[in-house]
Amino acid sequence: MLTTLSISNYALIKELQTDFTKGLSIITGETGAGKSIVLGALGLVMGNRADLNSLKDNSKKCVIEATFSVGAYQLKEFFEDKDLDYEEEAMIRREILPSGKSRAFVNDTPVTLSILNVLKERLIDVHSQHKTAQLSETSYQFQILDALAGNFDLLANYSKQLKVYKKHQKELEVLVQSQEAAKQEYAYNSHLYNELVEANLKAGEQEELEETLDRLNNIEAISDALSESLNLASDEQVGLQSGLYQMKNSLDGIASFSSEYESFASRIESLKIELDDVVFELEKYLENVDVNPSEIESLNDRLQWIYALQKKHMVSSIDELLTVQSNLEIKVGQVENASEQLENKQAQIEELKLKLLAVCDKIHKKRTNSVPKLTKQLEEVLSKLGMPNATFKIEINGGKEFYTNGNDELQFLFSANMGGNYDELKKVASGGEMSRIMLGVKLILSKYTKLPTIIFDEIDTGVSGEVSNKIADVMQEMGDYMQVITITHLPQIAAKGESHFKVYKKDVEGVTTTFLKPLTKEERVTEVAEILGGKTITDSALEHAKELLKA
Repeated sequence: MLTTLSISNYALIKELQTDFTKGLSIITGETGAGKSIVLGALGLVMGNRADLNSLKDNSKKCVIEATFSVGAYQLKEFFEDKDLDYEEEAMIRREILPSGKSRAFVNDTPVTLSILNVLKERLIDVHSQHKTAQLSETSYQFQILDALAGNFDLLANYSKQLKVYKKHQKELEVLVQSQEAAKQEYAYNSHLYNELVEANLKAGEQEELEETLDRLNNIEAISDALSESLNLASDEQVGLQSGLYQMKNSLDGIASFSSEYESFASRIESLKIELDDVVFELEKYLENVDVNPSEIESLNDRLQWIYALQKKHMVSSIDELLTVQSNLEIKVGQVENASEQLENKQAQIEELKLKLLAVCDKIHKKRTNSVPKLTKQLEEVLSKLGMPNATFKIEINGGKEFYTNGNDELQFLFSANMGGNYDELKKVASGGEMSRIMLGVKLILSKYTKLPTIIFDEIDTGVSGEVSNKIADVMQEMGDYMQVITITHLPQIAAKGESHFKVYKKDVEGVTTTFLKPLTKEERVTEVAEILGGKTITDSALEHAKELLKA
């Protein structure tokens, strides 16, 4: 609950600090005194947008601080997720600088406005007359019903499963789109792939072909070189073999005279053996030298085919062509295996759908079981609020679509008069009736959920007489379950509060300034009497005020 509100340099407020208590608190004041300014400051500290018009003195910064007792709101996990220090007394501060920039802090840690807005939903509910329109929104009607049904855990589980389900649906959509695109390219890709498969490319083949063709295209020069080499080696008169033979015989004749001579002879023998081997190989290669035009043509055709494929795919090697072939195989395979992929994804989605339907069924049953309890409680509280003939007809039917809160479709119908026709709230309920229905809803919700502090901003406008007493009783009952702060012009409601604050303006050093002060018992009597009879307080107004405050 809200425990302290401190405001500095905001609108007509120079300095203000107020402590709030549990139960029902009342705020009263003349029209234009600044009640909306207090609410504006509270909205600002909870994340509303601000501008320089918020500053009373444009040369100084505006600072608004609100302290909340948050132990009952199960916010520890939220604080930890946002890297905020958790304390059961949480201090939220908002600063607007003269430059127009603003800063926000939670327990002295800087935060974004989005974090403040999330906290606002968990801590405080400012309810004004225009918010009664929520009653006509199906989403809000479901919130009321789910509170009584105790569906929050089931809805959290459903939300997680729905997120997974939608993720898989998106993946299926992307898969279908990609496969449609792939189908359009399938014929061309299949042709390219089959062409490369037919080529039967092998790593290193291009270099080998180029080398072989280079050799065959120079076969005549190779033959001449081999023949000349053999002639130089084996000529009987001047050949290398004959010369080495003579040299060896000469050295063998003197080998016995010295180890050095013997070594020379041995080395010449080695040269002779090596030369004989080379001559043998040259003779063999010369015998095999043959020009085969058809072989050259075949090899050249193969190489030109490889060059053509490289040009088509804009690459420069067989390795790159093989990579292209691999990629084409994947693309072609995606289309050829598309039906299997789609079937697998559709099977996953169907399995998730069955799980979602099972959760939806549980949610639906709990909602259906809670309808009689909700209608009974609503009709009872509205009877207390001066609408004894108000009745509701709530119908829930399972739909075919998955919504954010299940697959139910809801009809929340209302009749204000006995024997009247049922129709949507916005069509048959007046503004005053909508206000009382909303008040009844808030009372019921306060018993089933950890509602935040609720502030009623003149929700009782247009109400008078006995109905105002009943509204006051309901607000007082709500105060047993939560902190209720009510801004009101009705004396019957003002008298019911456990604490009472007055908003007023006065001129200080020539400047109009707004103040908010807690009232003593005596001051409350005077304030209620003034609400009853105006500025001129009569004895009868004072007596009436005392009676109201004792009631």
